[in-house]
Amino acid sequence: MNEGANVAEWERDPELRGPRGPIATGPRRADPGRAPGHRLPGRRRRGARIRRLARHPVTRVVAGLVLAGFCWLSFSVGQALTAPDGGSVSARLAEWARNHYLGPVVTFGEWLTYQPPKVGGKPPFSLAAPSGTAALARHPGFAADVPGPLAPFARPPLPGEGVWRLAEAVHGEPAVYVTFLRVDSVHTSYVAGIASFDQRLVRFQLHPGSQDPGSGFGGGESWIPPGQRAGLLATFNGGFRLNASGGGFYLNGSASGALVDGAAAEVYYRNGTMTIGQWGRDVRMTPEVMGVRQNLKLIVDHGRVPASVDQNVETSWGATLGGSYDVWRSGVGVTASGRVVYVYGPALSVRQLAILLQRAGATEAMQLDINPYWTTFEYYQAHGHPADPRPELLLPTQQTSGYRYYSVYTRDFTAVLAR
Repeated sequence: MNEGANVAEWERDPELRGPRGPIATGPRRADPGRAPGHRLPGRRRRGARIRRLARHPVTRVVAGLVLAGFCWLSFSVGQALTAPDGGSVSARLAEWARNHYLGPVVTFGEWLTYQPPKVGGKPPFSLAAPSGTAALARHPGFAADVPGPLAPFARPPLPGEGVWRLAEAVHGEPAVYVTFLRVDSVHTSYVAGIASFDQRLVRFQLHPGSQDPGSGFGGGESWIPPGQRAGLLATFNGGFRLNASGGGFYLNGSASGALVDGAAAEVYYRNGTMTIGQWGRDVRMTPEVMGVRQNLKLIVDHGRVPASVDQNVETSWGATLGGSYDVWRSGVGVTASGRVVYVYGPALSVRQLAILLQRAGATEAMQLDINPYWTTFEYYQAHGHPADPRPELLLPTQQTSGYRYYSVYTRDFTAVLAR
């Protein structure tokens, strides 16, 4: 190849040019890894651009922000997963997401996995259990208050359905009764658990959650420590997170959020009794009030179920699984005679929860929490260890451990103790 040919090739191919001329004047050496006539790719130029981009100040700032965000995310999620509340990994992640404005993402995920309640079928357990085990030693002058049997929704009734069984006695007198009802006449394989308390024999105690509403309530603890378990009869869940409850929380002179007129309220008094009512109308702040837990509106009001239970169910009564209305729900009410009744179970609409409370005798009642992880009721058996009674689940289908309140817990709850 002559010099003229080399110059012509240098003019045609910029890769052969240096800043002042050709980088080689001799023949080009063949690259054994490419076909004849194939030009070298611009790998060197791309590598140089990547290196310049990596050294750019903006790139370094963005990379630093991404790294900081990843570290924060890891720390925050790690705290949620190691919080001492006994929750499952999925429940803790869902709670973390809702706390960080990702509620719609959680609801969408629940919608993808949601299975509507089936029609028909039989319950997976006997409604004749649990059998009464509390010993009675009636005292002269004390008239036992035994609630009457409840009429089932589905026919024919199953053995034991709607029949009250004694779960706890105090000083030999019947204090806590429990029973079961199928939730309606259509979804006959689903069962609600119902408990009824004689306030002359028991006292109610409001506990704050470690995260909601948090600490600082005059010694109110977010669990039941070992030294405070003697006489423990039952525990049940509280309401929605306060930022979704439409009301506030008050205990031992301290408040979280404002107590709202018109909101449904559980009110706890210094003498250990409690009642349910509309704040500002039926109940209000007095020197005898120890605690108040507000949640939404009444679902039984003066013995009637208001039409509002059917309105805007998802927005007014809670972000249910996938927007479904028939889910695990819980509620509490008070009867005309002063008994406290608690109801919980699966496949419940707001209206059916209200009807169950009404059937159990409630003249005023409110919804508490919803969805499987947050609805729980336990009664406690001494089994020879009265200072450390063992929790028993009322519903065998309950999805959470009966020991959840024996360690620090994130949400508020109610404990029922013997007088």
